[in-house]
Amino acid sequence: MQDTWDTVEKLVEWLDVKSTVSPEMARLLRVLKISEEAGEVAEAIHGVTGSNPRKGNSHTWGDVQAELCDVILTGMVALKTIIPDAARVFEERLGYVAARSLSR
Repeated sequence: MQDTWDTVEKLVEWLDVKSTVSPEMARLLRVLKISEEAGEVAEAIHGVTGSNPRKGNSHTWGDVQAELCDVILTGMVALKTIIPDAARVFEERLGYVAARSLSR
């Protein structure tokens, strides 16, 4: 998992270099980006099910998988943006949720 967080750190650094807004605004925008990506998951689900008659079956389950990965990655980038030790924070939260949920 450390390789993953190393890559996330490089992505955050790249975004920081490319950013045209203040660090405070970048932090907010990266958290808001999670909602945008979640909307793309919803769009893909609608496309898989063909629920929009105007668009029909416009997506595949592979598209849904890719969009879910984008949500996860965007969340990781946002977390790393607001806390330098994001990997530790994530592992602690994962442990808490697992203990709460799996101990029953």
